[in-house]
Amino acid sequence: MKFVLLDGNSFCYRAFYAIRELRNSKGQPTNAVYGFITMFEKLLKEVGPDGVAVAFDLKGPTFRHKAFEDYKAHRAPMPEDLVSQMPIIKEVVRALNVPIYEKEGYEADDVMATLARKLKALGHEVTIVTSDKDALQLVDKKIKVLNPQKENFIYDEAQVKKRFGVEPKRVVEIMALMGDASDNIPGVPGIGDKTASKLIIEFGTLEEVLKNISKIKGDKIKENLDRHKEQARLSRRLAEIDQNVPLDFDIEKMKRGEPDAEKLAELYQALEFKSLLKNLTVLEEKNSDDPGLHYSLVQNWPDFEKLKKRLSGEKEWAFDFETTGTDPLLAEPIGVSFCFHEKEASYVSFSGTGKVLDAKSCLLFLKDLFEDPKIKKSGQNIKYEMLILKNFGIELQGVHFDTMIASYCLNPAKPNHNLDDIAFEHLELRITSIKELIGSGAKAISMEEVDLERVYRYGCQDSDVTYRLSKILKKKLVEKSLLHLFEEIEMPLVRVLGDMEAAGIAIDLPLLKELSKEMEKALSNLTCAIHKEAGTPFNINSPKQMAEILFEKLGLPVVKKTKTGASTDVEVLSQLSEIHSLPKEILKFRELSKLKSTYVDALPLLVNPKTHRVHTSFNQTVTATGRLSSSNPNLQNIPIRKEEGRKIRKAFIAQGKDKSLVSADYSQIELRVLAHLSEDKMLIQAFQEGADIHRYTASLIFNVTMGEVTETMRGSAKTVNFGVLYGMGAFSLAKSLGITNDAARDFIKAYFERYPRVKKYLDDVVEKARKDGFVSTYFKRRRYIPEILSRNPRVKSFAERTAINAPIQGTASDIIKIAMRHIADHLAKKQLKSKMMLQVHDELLFEAPKEELKALVSMVVKEMQGAVSFKVPMKVSVKVGPNWLDMKEFEP
Repeated sequence: MKFVLLDGNSFCYRAFYAIRELRNSKGQPTNAVYGFITMFEKLLKEVGPDGVAVAFDLKGPTFRHKAFEDYKAHRAPMPEDLVSQMPIIKEVVRALNVPIYEKEGYEADDVMATLARKLKALGHEVTIVTSDKDALQLVDKKIKVLNPQKENFIYDEAQVKKRFGVEPKRVVEIMALMGDASDNIPGVPGIGDKTASKLIIEFGTLEEVLKNISKIKGDKIKENLDRHKEQARLSRRLAEIDQNVPLDFDIEKMKRGEPDAEKLAELYQALEFKSLLKNLTVLEEKNSDDPGLHYSLVQNWPDFEKLKKRLSGEKEWAFDFETTGTDPLLAEPIGVSFCFHEKEASYVSFSGTGKVLDAKSCLLFLKDLFEDPKIKKSGQNIKYEMLILKNFGIELQGVHFDTMIASYCLNPAKPNHNLDDIAFEHLELRITSIKELIGSGAKAISMEEVDLERVYRYGCQDSDVTYRLSKILKKKLVEKSLLHLFEEIEMPLVRVLGDMEAAGIAIDLPLLKELSKEMEKALSNLTCAIHKEAGTPFNINSPKQMAEILFEKLGLPVVKKTKTGASTDVEVLSQLSEIHSLPKEILKFRELSKLKSTYVDALPLLVNPKTHRVHTSFNQTVTATGRLSSSNPNLQNIPIRKEEGRKIRKAFIAQGKDKSLVSADYSQIELRVLAHLSEDKMLIQAFQEGADIHRYTASLIFNVTMGEVTETMRGSAKTVNFGVLYGMGAFSLAKSLGITNDAARDFIKAYFERYPRVKKYLDDVVEKARKDGFVSTYFKRRRYIPEILSRNPRVKSFAERTAINAPIQGTASDIIKIAMRHIADHLAKKQLKSKMMLQVHDELLFEAPKEELKALVSMVVKEMQGAVSFKVPMKVSVKVGPNWLDMKEFEP
């Protein structure tokens, strides 16, 4: 039989540092626990042992400490965040039905060695999992050592001899001479691993070396050996592993058995390990085994007519489309499911062998119900359903509840809000995910290829679970005072974003083609210049080759390291650019290459063949701050500070000479939000008077009149004004302004002396985050920040900066969402031909017929400025032009 013995402490440390920060909603650090579990499961899967045990060190001194007071004395104490997780890790190990071995006065190495000896005596094979090289002395024909830090490299007898030049049992002799810095074993001064190995190969043991000092070459080595004989002997005793620890050895307990799934479920729920919870067999497919489920398949017209009659008599239902793809403007529906009672759903199939029903006829037959505002409709990402129906000329009305958006409002920090995740979290149901149905990546199949029996049950499950979740999530929104945010800001935005996605935007294909050629030429020239400066050709896209050029050939300092070697990321190259020109050129190459591939070459491929426009997807449930994001393509991250990025904006055009693009942008909205939230009189006064806020701030800080403020002063004040929004400290400010840390501290002090309420507000926000675990926007949107309780100064500092920024950025995001709703309502009410097409942070982009420009601009400015009634006015600047770059201030 094969047994695995795991060095628990070593594994815990590795897990702790592998995942830098992870906490549950109560602020309890969980990174080491999660890392331990995932690494442990992976190890067992790869090795496949018949039995397993985990050994831990105990806190007290061992026999080695008694022999040598300074043994491991230089080691830093275990981080407190790891200390708090050790008991939990042990609980998990026990719940996994794996025995734990530990003994006072001994280390985990001694415990594992004793267990290995006993197992070997019974004829079993043993793999010791540890990164400690001391364990290599135990290797023999039955015992191997697996080092998890070296990609699970396995040391057998041959590998040990290859490393040290001697068989495993004599490794301890080498360690006696060379010592071990990690354990503070002194060894003999001046003797490293190569010399130690050479001496033991020649003489066999430490004692033989000490007997033959006169025969050894090198006066200094002789002198050190003679002077430190007893120290060498002590080092050998310290390095030698004790294989006779008194343990209650029970091989039956070590044999692998079934884990205690209920105990694991309890632990994982407390730790909020949703992904691990899903894998527990105790919770497998509770939903599909429920005898109370009533799912039906509709495949003929009489049954479909009966379903419509039932739907028309209901006040509320959830529905869900199954389609041929993820792009709602191109995908074809293959079926739709409806649910209006818990655990009861019907699936109408438009596909399959001998199909009778077709999508167009069925959906148009239901058009009056879909467009009836009195019937409340719920869905999971209901915007998708809305866009599918638009393809058939159906305008969905009565949009009532979106479970994905409700989940997001409850916890915006969740990594995703997929239906299977939400169902598991709130219903404790493990439902079939889309990946389980069609696969993922290159092996994914179309929904049309899936067996109809599976598809119909999957569709019914989705609408049923969505219906159930809508009831539960609504209650939770009420409990957390989030219903207003959900119903008045987020849900009305669904229709607005659906219309914007459907509208799309025209792009100038010939211009992009020309830009691609220009960039290709520029990249070619940059490549030649980079190779010339490097003195040799190399692959600029290869981090490994670049590292060789920068750090080996040019001898530039290594700024930071990764698992694969010296880092060449943007931060590193930016630092190196200050001392050498090559990194600067490489950064230019990377930026240009990314622009070309991400936008210039990608945009033409994303043009919809039906509309001949590009349709981005707006995501309401991605950012933790409440901001919208966009994808396929991402139009919110086009860099506009550099010429190349601005040229890309020129490719977004108004379709037709009779139309123009209109850009409406909030001016300094986050500073205005700060003024209102902080209630600082000076800041409010500045905005009420319409002053240049950066010049105004500079005049206060430098104690000069507005007229005496120089551009340098204004620039410094601007940096501080915006830096305050992100919790910028003296170090960052000093770096930004090129001044000393002391000068930066004085600058920040002067700022807060002039705006005292701002300082109080920021301090109060951080304190509230510590107390409640979250911060809120003006409209009650929450951002949970459990990391603020971290004992890690870096993590804590980042959490405090997040706490400062989240209410400000989140409130600004909410304001523009309110404005978007009001503008969309006005466009529909007045039946204007103008369309709202894009939202990019604080900017809205419209396409408008020229005859509507005046009316549109007047209405947009009114709605954006009137979205909220704050103590400071909202200011909006409007520009008009034929494309997104060449725009001028609008003059009516």
